[in-house]
Amino acid sequence: MPRFSANLSMLFTELPFLDRFDRAARAGFEGVEFLFPYDHPAEEVAKALQDSGLKLVLHNLPAGHWASGERGIACHPDRVVEFCEGLNQALDYARVLGTPQINCLAGILPVGVDTDQAQATLVRNLRQAAATLGRKGVRLLMEPINTFDIPGFFVNRTAQALQIMDEVGSDNLYLQYDIYHAQRMEGELSASLHKHLSRIAHVQIADTPGRHEPGTGEINYQHLFNWLDEIGYSGWVGCEYKPRNPQPGGTEAGLGWLPVRQGTPSGAVCSAMT
Repeated sequence: MPRFSANLSMLFTELPFLDRFDRAARAGFEGVEFLFPYDHPAEEVAKALQDSGLKLVLHNLPAGHWASGERGIACHPDRVVEFCEGLNQALDYARVLGTPQINCLAGILPVGVDTDQAQATLVRNLRQAAATLGRKGVRLLMEPINTFDIPGFFVNRTAQALQIMDEVGSDNLYLQYDIYHAQRMEGELSASLHKHLSRIAHVQIADTPGRHEPGTGEINYQHLFNWLDEIGYSGWVGCEYKPRNPQPGGTEAGLGWLPVRQGTPSGAVCSAMT
């Protein structure tokens, strides 16, 4: 069974961010990830990690004005200076938190910018970020995101992401393969995971429709978890879904999909917490 990390931007959200670490550990997770740590001093986030005994798996580069609907700026020709500043900020946090890999969101194609210009900007930014992070021993990831949830998102299919990665030409740039986004845009999940395994550094999950827990929709997650083991995937699987039960405790109540809870003896059956 793969190693699962709790995405603290999506799970346990009835709690303040820094309180979610302990709750994730008590729910049985050994790793966590999140979209952004930048609203909190790095030292406070590091303390939450240390106190909970959790391993940080991943976070994102700064992605522009998130609350206003921006979803990354890496393809924005007029935001290159801001992108570089965000890269430096992410490195500062990575140094304190021990972040092993950082994801770059390409962003929504800006109005008035053609795709060739956006791609050229994205390639240059990714090339610089991959080199800068690589010197510090941190991997850079990029993620295709479906255009149903985020209309106009520039990188939205696996083949497109891989073509951009080839153009960047860095051995420190990897694919973040989000099964939810891939299912919505293209399907072929098992074949794609197998074919591109050597280029995938992180996998994320949610079911569709609804972006809820595995087992609530159409994706055969039991098959995919077994398949990840069979093909030799050794990375983490990030639980980036919205609990179907939005009430306090809904995250724990929805963990029945996980057949073996981390931190439990081998063969133990997971039961949802109440």
